[in-house]
Amino acid sequence: MNIRFKNRQEAGMLLARQLMRYAGRPDVIVLALPRGGVPVGFQVAAALNAPIDVVLVRKIGMPGYPEYAIGAISSDQSVFQDEAIEAYGVPPRAIEPIVMRERKELERRESLYRAGRPPLQLGGKVVILVDDGLATGSTMRVALKSVRKKKPARVVVAAPVAAAEARQELTGEADEVICISTPSPFYGVGQWYEDFEQTEDDEVIRLLQEAERNHPLAAWMTLPAPHSD
Repeated sequence: MNIRFKNRQEAGMLLARQLMRYAGRPDVIVLALPRGGVPVGFQVAAALNAPIDVVLVRKIGMPGYPEYAIGAISSDQSVFQDEAIEAYGVPPRAIEPIVMRERKELERRESLYRAGRPPLQLGGKVVILVDDGLATGSTMRVALKSVRKKKPARVVVAAPVAAAEARQELTGEADEVICISTPSPFYGVGQWYEDFEQTEDDEVIRLLQEAERNHPLAAWMTLPAPHSD
């Protein structure tokens, strides 16, 4: 099924319909991949009455062709498309400065988006990872690896649109993958949105602040679970 979404807001509302079995559960947390995944995740979290947080990841683009992902990093994980790197003969020395630059951007976003707030505690929770689309799946894979380290009970990957290959790969790594559309040929995520303007930092911050006001219980979820003696 091929669907073209009006914008990320509409895509998020439609995606939420596929996730309603998780609505109203106190153990559900939505994690969005900035920046484009945040407007989608905001709609999902609102529909499920769940708190939302961000999982900070950055794509590593091909040297000279930054839109083509050859990997992705988080603060504690990395994923690289070794076959693509080898096929195009990309030397490590060409990748290293890109990784360093993207790590600095991760640090900038961490400071800006969180503003001193600790991340939500994921241990024992059902985590729904949301992005606006999955092309190679690199950023979602590294987000998944990072989240797994926090010992959640279940990880659900959710995106409005995905390349069939990316969806298949993630199905083997997540507990569940929810996609509305897996068009073929895929081309790119933006092809399946009428409005695919870049999401800016101000919009991310505004949505996170609004979500926090709407779901004040999220503040308690930053605290570790008490230990019984």
